[in-house]
Amino acid sequence: MNAALVLFALALLAGISIPTQAGVNATLDQSLRSPIWAATVSFAVGTVTLLVYALVLRLPLPLPAQAALAPSWSWFGGVLGAFFVSATIYLAPKLGATTMLGALLGGQMLAALILDHFGWLGFPTQPITMMRLLGVGLILAGVWLIRTH
Repeated sequence: MNAALVLFALALLAGISIPTQAGVNATLDQSLRSPIWAATVSFAVGTVTLLVYALVLRLPLPLPAQAALAPSWSWFGGVLGAFFVSATIYLAPKLGATTMLGALLGGQMLAALILDHFGWLGFPTQPITMMRLLGVGLILAGVWLIRTH
């Protein structure tokens, strides 16, 4: 099978997981009555899942010296993840899956344009062009259509 096709399929599955996770976590929020506790439980279950996966694969533990080489800002991914999961738990029942995902995608595309343009966070540099701006504009217009019609 073509490697690009496998990667595209993996990206589609990851994309499917976003609204599904938001719905699952929002349901947990109804029981726990707190988006923060629901996110905490979600991260705890995810952490255990990753630990089991690493043990099954027999992945060696990273050495402290390896961890020390990471840039200081690279340790904040978990903070961003906690914000994202908590926000989707809060937003999913208020906006619905389609509007929430459209808005999230619009924000992701705006950030991606900037990150690519400047090559920040290790992304390859890809300048902002009129066509790329038009593409993001069409996504944002689609979000507006989804939300208002």
